[in-house]
Amino acid sequence: MEAFRAFRIHSPAGGDDARVETITLDDLSPGGVVIRGEYSSINYKDALAGTGEGRILRRYPLVGGVDVAGTVIQSDDERVREGDKVVVNGCGLSETQDGGFAEYARVPADCVVPLPESLDTRTAMGLGTAGFTAALAIHRMELNGQVPALGPVAVTGATGGVGSLAVDMLSGLGYSVTAITSKTDAADYLQTLGAHDVLNVKTMELGNKPLEKALWGGAVDNVGGDLLGWLTRTLRPDGNIASIGLAAGIALNTTVMPFILRGVNLLGINSVHVPRDLRLQVWQRIATDLRPRHLDQVATREVSLEELPAQFPAYIAGTVTGRTIVRLQ
Repeated sequence: MEAFRAFRIHSPAGGDDARVETITLDDLSPGGVVIRGEYSSINYKDALAGTGEGRILRRYPLVGGVDVAGTVIQSDDERVREGDKVVVNGCGLSETQDGGFAEYARVPADCVVPLPESLDTRTAMGLGTAGFTAALAIHRMELNGQVPALGPVAVTGATGGVGSLAVDMLSGLGYSVTAITSKTDAADYLQTLGAHDVLNVKTMELGNKPLEKALWGGAVDNVGGDLLGWLTRTLRPDGNIASIGLAAGIALNTTVMPFILRGVNLLGINSVHVPRDLRLQVWQRIATDLRPRHLDQVATREVSLEELPAQFPAYIAGTVTGRTIVRLQ
């Protein structure tokens, strides 16, 4: 196979040590399936890795990009056939395995999910890791008894990729969604996605009691820190919090009281290490009952590999709304 382009990160410093260059399949991590990449997407972790702001990669050099969608051109596994349209997200991409910011990717077969018929590769990357994570969170919450009758669901960090898609998915399932954001001009956008109410985190009083007034039937938290602690104190009995992100901090300040007096459930959502059967389940739901109704208003930007570095600072600063698709070919 001829050489191809890839966005490769050479050291923990990122920045100038991360660039588009020409490589071959021999430069990629081992794997039984080779995919001709068509689209990827930008996630917060990609920006951390590409700038060196976060230690995401476990070895160097590696191709960046935590997800990819494209067409299988080689496979040594009967579950994955040449010509299949597929999606890969998580599974150590851009951590221990060369990732999706390349014209070709080589990955283990267990990580490869055949695209449901109703999705194409561009749509799959409009969703990407963010959509998969939002869907996995909702799936886990519902397995643990979450239903609309428990009350409104709060979504923090609501204008980001995971937050935007969680608002859309939850609303489509019949939940009343309250979107919580620091962006003062985001109300119209979030209401378009299906948010019933929008709260500005900058004007919220979080309180400091072990238990505050019970407000939420459930929550999808993308930020961590003080907001996550507040959610534990304001959830209604038997509600679920899906903990996804840490943009506001890694500390969790709470007590055992919400858990033993209200039966609150805190569910950790890890979208990287997911068994293949569960991956297949979640992507099927993304293609059916969890398919966002307003994806075209969430995934509004498309860039090339060469344009990647210029996109990362806005992700680090937390000023990005929605999703960015990466065109690989």
